[in-house]
Amino acid sequence: MKPESKQPEGEVRQDGDKRLGIDKDETAPRVRYARWAAVLVAVAGILLGVVFGSRFGMDPSLVKSPLLGKEAPAFELPYLEKEGTLSLESLRGQIVVVNFWASWCVACRAEHNDLVRTALRYEDKGVRFVGIVFQDKPEAAIRFLDELGRGYDSVTDEGSRVAIEYGVYGIPETFFIDPEGIVAAKIVGESNAGLLSSTLDTMLRGEVPQSRVGGNLQAPPGS
Repeated sequence: MKPESKQPEGEVRQDGDKRLGIDKDETAPRVRYARWAAVLVAVAGILLGVVFGSRFGMDPSLVKSPLLGKEAPAFELPYLEKEGTLSLESLRGQIVVVNFWASWCVACRAEHNDLVRTALRYEDKGVRFVGIVFQDKPEAAIRFLDELGRGYDSVTDEGSRVAIEYGVYGIPETFFIDPEGIVAAKIVGESNAGLLSSTLDTMLRGEVPQSRVGGNLQAPPGS
């Protein structure tokens, strides 16, 4: 009778339960620990990126937009509360602040008073504010203004054509256009007097402002 052959060390066993002489049950905890370690390393890397980015000029609150530094999309839209239309071209030579808003937008309600106050503060400095009503009924938008007040003209954008050209996906969004018609900056979400004033002051000094993330951003109902 031939002696029973021994399986060489390190060879895969045929029973499928053990490989290289190590139980599968022993390897499972190691795999889990390795996965958790990888997750922790990734999270740590993200946190470090935010910290160092904020310190060294890559502020995570800054907004990137394909429109920045380019000519603002032209528009000519009907006034919300009076006859006639308003074109962006007719405002050339002024700093234009374009704010997309709607009556159903909670953040628009929150920022409205600051927009009105800032518009009145800068109207003698060559700054013109324009509101563009976004996916809202004119009568609802007028009720909004009746309740919260007016400080500048608003126009309607039926079919959201202009909003699409500006890349608006939620509101409020506010664009700052320089006297030559170039998009200089953008605030995504709820703005405030500080953000608005600092951006305008920078532009009035002839400098390029930074675009920033503001507060809440709201999508249209049912979207």
